[in-house]
Amino acid sequence: MLRTVIAVAACLVFAPLATNATDLPRSWVDKDTGHRVWRLSNEPNSGGLYFNINAFTADGKAMIYTAPDGIHVLDLGTMKARLLVPNPPQPTKAEAGPVSFSRYGVRALVAGFKSNSVFYTETDAATSTTSIYKADVYTGAIRKLVDLPPGHIIATVNADETLAAGTYDESNQPNKEYGANLPVPAEPAGVGNRAASQDLGPHYQPQSKGEMMERRLAAHLPLELFTIRLEPGSNGAKPGDIKILLHSTDWINHLLFSPADPALLMYCHEGPWQKVDRIWMIHADGTQNTLIHRRTMAMEIAGHEFWGLDGETIWYDWQYPRGQDFFLAGYNLVTGQRIAYQIERNDWSIHFNLTRDLDLFCGDGGDPGQVAHAPDGEWIELFHPEMIPLTAGTLNAPGFWQPGEFHSEHLVNMSRHNYREEPNVRFSPDKKLVIFTSNIFGPSYVFAVEVAKAVDPPASDIQSTPDLSRRFNPASPAH
Repeated sequence: MLRTVIAVAACLVFAPLATNATDLPRSWVDKDTGHRVWRLSNEPNSGGLYFNINAFTADGKAMIYTAPDGIHVLDLGTMKARLLVPNPPQPTKAEAGPVSFSRYGVRALVAGFKSNSVFYTETDAATSTTSIYKADVYTGAIRKLVDLPPGHIIATVNADETLAAGTYDESNQPNKEYGANLPVPAEPAGVGNRAASQDLGPHYQPQSKGEMMERRLAAHLPLELFTIRLEPGSNGAKPGDIKILLHSTDWINHLLFSPADPALLMYCHEGPWQKVDRIWMIHADGTQNTLIHRRTMAMEIAGHEFWGLDGETIWYDWQYPRGQDFFLAGYNLVTGQRIAYQIERNDWSIHFNLTRDLDLFCGDGGDPGQVAHAPDGEWIELFHPEMIPLTAGTLNAPGFWQPGEFHSEHLVNMSRHNYREEPNVRFSPDKKLVIFTSNIFGPSYVFAVEVAKAVDPPASDIQSTPDLSRRFNPASPAH
């Protein structure tokens, strides 16, 4: 994967201040870690998909990312990107009317698990109708699948690409578009159209997010969790058919189909984590609605759940209690076994991810303002997992947690990254890269860091990442 881009890496020449992406460095070796970093995208405020959403094509050769101009596809062999689905002209807030103006344009849902495609929604500015589309990443062919009924919001597509799942606010209040994979936060004053803003990346979290979550949880808005058929099915099922899985006045959010089982849907009861039993699973026929982790301590939290790539295990950030003891927890759906890898405070990350065979994990770190309040937590991290050996005669009942620990390795110094923009780490399919989003150069871009340390790099390639940030983004409002 890396031969082509490494072959063209030359001595780095830096301008005092970048005026566009072409002025920014394409690659360097982080002086503090010894790992090579690559800038993969050229579009200001581009970013990878949310950490738990599949971004890679079924053949593992391409990755989807987004930018203000639309949905892009990156060839992982050449590291060259192209615009796949352009964003149409965005209406002004006044033109958008009662529908949240940030919903217009294209919104990537997921890269297909079965086909080399990306699923996305687009809202027509004239009719306010939102439709689901499927785009072939190689041919560019686009097929419209279904129109969504008014107010219905889609978040995920299943493993065989026949169903999508989403939520509908039954109170039908204007601008209350809760239930998407990421809540739409209130905009900072003066930002304007978020989708086209050159000031914010795709996963910017406003200062007011905590207040918003408290208000939304307390609202107890009635909603329904539903699936909508994308392709013809058995027993006469046709595209557009909707099945309601449950009604609730809890805040249902972060829907995520299993990457392996097309009938298995994970979702969460959203809100401040210490107030909710968050992680749930339900089947696509509406049966077996199951809580995955029940809290047993005051201020215990569990969240930022994600699927293992084989679809057998659900992983999540577990703090027992909040902000004190940190674990990455796993629940195996096949065996029922639970694993808890203990994490040091400085190694805690907003998001975690893993390889298919579970031999490596990664994290995106966090600044001192995050829940861990880590004094030295601003790193892209690589974790080597190790199970703690059990002594002879140790009681180990089937329901016990199996203990483990992470041995961490710094990959990128993120001390100049503003963590209001979440990095959302993920491994490349061949495990050679950890891919993330960062605003170290001002606007956000997609980056990758090599898992293996650089071998005998040219001296001119070895640069301090914080110093590069100061050089190209001297006015960075760190934290």
